[in-house]
Amino acid sequence: MSASFSPHTITLIKSTVPLLAEHGTTIIEAMYHRLFEDPQIEALFNQANQKNGTQIHALAGAILAYARNIDNQGVLASAIERISQKHVGYAIHPEHYPHVATALLGAIKQVLGDVATSEVLEAWGEAYWFIANLLKDREAVIREGIMTKNGGWIHWRRFVISKRIPESETITSFMLHPEDGGPVVPHQAGQYLTFRFDAAGMPGMKRNYSISCGPNSDYYRITVKREHGTGASAFLHDQAKVGTIIECTPPVGDFFLPSVIERPIVLLSGGVGLTPMVSMMEQIAEAHPDAQVWYVHGTQNRETHAMDAHIRALVSRHKHMKATTFYTQRSEADDAEAGFITIDWLRANTPFQKADFYLCGPRPFLRTFVRDLIGAGVPAAQVHYEFFGPMDEEMAA
Repeated sequence: MSASFSPHTITLIKSTVPLLAEHGTTIIEAMYHRLFEDPQIEALFNQANQKNGTQIHALAGAILAYARNIDNQGVLASAIERISQKHVGYAIHPEHYPHVATALLGAIKQVLGDVATSEVLEAWGEAYWFIANLLKDREAVIREGIMTKNGGWIHWRRFVISKRIPESETITSFMLHPEDGGPVVPHQAGQYLTFRFDAAGMPGMKRNYSISCGPNSDYYRITVKREHGTGASAFLHDQAKVGTIIECTPPVGDFFLPSVIERPIVLLSGGVGLTPMVSMMEQIAEAHPDAQVWYVHGTQNRETHAMDAHIRALVSRHKHMKATTFYTQRSEADDAEAGFITIDWLRANTPFQKADFYLCGPRPFLRTFVRDLIGAGVPAAQVHYEFFGPMDEEMAA
């Protein structure tokens, strides 16, 4: 990945770094305000992440990182892939990029005032379109790859909830079959679906949910925790019934198992972060009989532990798969370790530096284990993780 930025353009972009560090959030807020003057553009975005500020903070951090690395584009490769996958999930297309350019440059001028000279704005326009073209090209490749597969589709497709399965006191699985009766594109174990909900009070609400079944051509399963409030999880738990129609785009995401497993695998999850891990375990049980797998999960207690019987059944089918659960509220009758998962336990009970680690869970869980695994000697290239929500600069680092 290389850009033909002139030294002058690089100097101009880097000159704005201190201003972006101070005013970046305000610039992004102004940008979204301009974008959302068009209801069709506003409908493309996850409004929950707008209201709680996570998307604004994440994008401000990403733009600051881009400015700091304008002369070192190689460090942005993973971000380009992650964003491209998410854009395909949210049905963002090439025609949307000019709207963002206009809004971003207008917001920079609005917030920075006279500092944002015509030269500075021209430099940022050049920098924006360099990234935008990378994203558009990658998104086109992703869409083409989906459409060349049996069952592939683009945009929104209607699915029927064919079954509800209570998994714990707060978690339910939903089996989804396409309303049109056709096949579905097999996902890569670990990927997610993006849903659009048009229920009363939340028109156009979008959510990403990891697929919790192994790859197949017939259906998807998602496994959803009932969160507080009146959002998508409340709709699914309280209103959605067998026969309810929901819409989603095809499976996307850059967090998945490789087609060839060369190292031992350690799957590490906290809470509802188990969902992509179950998909991975199903794929391993089906297609990788010789893979060495350790699954380690943490939750509060037996009542909050979802899919336990299903995971035990998968382990019983695979001679090289082990599963250990940690309960922070363990009773004497529980077949689980007590307390929290620790690096010391992982070092003593898994291949550790020889393994590929796949992590999913709450932000503090991920931040702790990504940092501590790498700090304990696991190569960074062997630590893979999925985070439910916008990826801020701190987490991405």
